Amino acid sequence: MWPLILISFIAYFTPSHQQFPRLCANQESLLSKECCPAWEGDGSPCGVSSGRGSCQDVEVPDEPDGPQYPFSGLDDREKWPLVFYNRTCQCEGNFMGFNCADCTFGYYGDNCTQWRASLRRNVFHLTHDERIKLVSYLNLAKETVSRDYVVATGTYQEMENGTNPMFADVSVYDVFVWLHYYVSREALLGGPGNVWSNVDFAHWAPAFLPWHRLYLLLWEHEIRRLTGDMTFTIPYWDWRDAQDCDVCTDELMGARSPQDPSFLSPGSVFSSWKVFCSRAEEYSAAGVLCDVTEEGPLRRNPGNQSPNVVERLPTSAEVAFTLSLNNYDTGAMDRSANMSFRNTLEGFGDPQTGLGNSLRLNMHAALHVFMNGSMSSVQGSANDPIFLLHHAYVDSIFEEWLRRHEPSPTQYPESNAPIGHNARYHMVPFLPLRRNRDYFISTKELGYEYSNLLNTNQWIAEAMRPYLDELRNVWPWLILAGLFGGILAVSMAAAVLSVKRRIPEKKPITLDSIPERQPLIVGSDTEETYNRNYQTTI
Repeated sequence: MWPLILISFIAYFTPSHQQFPRLCANQESLLSKECCPAWEGDGSPCGVSSGRGSCQDVEVPDEPDGPQYPFSGLDDREKWPLVFYNRTCQCEGNFMGFNCADCTFGYYGDNCTQWRASLRRNVFHLTHDERIKLVSYLNLAKETVSRDYVVATGTYQEMENGTNPMFADVSVYDVFVWLHYYVSREALLGGPGNVWSNVDFAHWAPAFLPWHRLYLLLWEHEIRRLTGDMTFTIPYWDWRDAQDCDVCTDELMGARSPQDPSFLSPGSVFSSWKVFCSRAEEYSAAGVLCDVTEEGPLRRNPGNQSPNVVERLPTSAEVAFTLSLNNYDTGAMDRSANMSFRNTLEGFGDPQTGLGNSLRLNMHAALHVFMNGSMSSVQGSANDPIFLLHHAYVDSIFEEWLRRHEPSPTQYPESNAPIGHNARYHMVPFLPLRRNRDYFISTKELGYEYSNLLNTNQWIAEAMRPYLDELRNVWPWLILAGLFGGILAVSMAAAVLSVKRRIPEKKPITLDSIPERQPLIVGSDTEETYNRNYQTTI
């Protein structure tokens, strides 16, 4: 109980690092279009007095987008973040954050000069205590209201161009649910049912992998600050060749409910979780944004999806084929892209031929559909904590491809990608600002590594961790059992000797002691003595 209270205490005083910053979600900031909060360390905007950053004009690229989104000036995400802010903190060196208060990924210390690399492990290689910690941290994030960020519940037009701010409080975990919803929602063109579906600022195009890489880094970073546990990393689920949801146990992500397999087991803490932003069709029909109202419990029924959409989970051979593709993206750089590593890994390219517009969904997308519940809605998929384990493994495949092919930064498209996906486009809806190409780099430059990409000896050592941990846990009991066994053996030996001393010694029978012509008779006392000293094995 005390550790949980301590974690909750830490969480209360810990800032977070996603958007919208609470300090900028007000009429004054929206009307001035400036989001440059003061750093508490010196009281100056963006910590400018300490050289951490400065308040600067936002520069948006002017490279042309692809033809998939034929509108301009209708969606708040266009030329992000200019609709809301045209001046934000630009941090220097290793500093980051909406007010440059924090260190960028991999660095720590008062001046962000110390380097620390972390390791993301296979979820089945976590120790028993690490598994408990993972579930506890997830639940803490779900129950803790974010102190520094709120989420938008209306468009800028509905906010009357800033005079009527529309934001809502949500938990730390749900900030990330909202981020994934907002980036992937349909474009609202005005009025009920008037939407544009063929748009997504984080899927179906080149930014899919860099965007989700940043998303995981920010989520991991947030959990560390929330709990004070700077060693925490997101584990991954290697789902290759799996026949079922291996992580769907009450020890991990929650088993099926015995009463209704569409819900989670009451034995899992996740069975009490409520989802939001999961009803995309309803929002589109009404022409509104998700208002973060709870929409019922987390749902999951793995393996009961339509086989016409997803036949099974991906295989090792399909992952190997995907990794063999040389080009990051090709052609129109959307779901039609052929022989595209990105499109094949995302699931719209056939992992056996490399051809786009696959009739079935594969790879990354197959896992979402296979879960057959909250995970199966693009906009609401982050409600399910399996989302994190799944995307961590997708990110590890991305990393393996980067190391194998060593692409030039120019392989990431500078222009003509679908809107939001060009190299210099600011990722929606993150504040502080980051560009897509910034995360088309190795994880080693971002302060983390994957255990499945270690050398053989290191990987074997990682795989042995849970077994060694169990051995350490039972070792004291083995020693105690050995001592008890030794004491018992000595006691038994002493008892045997004591019994032998109490039995009178029999004189040996000799022929001289037997009267002549007397038959040799063994007395009844001899049989009784045998029965006391020997036991028949049954």
